[in-house]
Amino acid sequence: MLKNLSREDRLRVMGFVCSFAWADLEIKPKERALVHKMVKELKLDPDEAKQVEGWLQVPPRAEEVDPAAIPRAHRQMVLDFARRMVKADGTVDPEEEESLSLLEALLA
Repeated sequence: MLKNLSREDRLRVMGFVCSFAWADLEIKPKERALVHKMVKELKLDPDEAKQVEGWLQVPPRAEEVDPAAIPRAHRQMVLDFARRMVKADGTVDPEEEESLSLLEALLA
């Protein structure tokens, strides 16, 4: 599944990942490390990786993380990546839990 993603889809997934990293308004070192690991898993090219790095400095805009834009075939993967991010630092903050619950409801 990962190797079949288009550039747009890879960036969409990482936009959601980064938005979840920002859910508690700060990027923790373990969250940053997980983002870098996911960049490698998705085999992002240098331009894509640069875009993701930008999202670690400033959160993605709302229109970049529209759940309605996630193709049905990719929804479970986006949820799985988001869950990994929420758990990355070993603590699930209320904001992260709320964001994840909302995404799950929107993608159901």
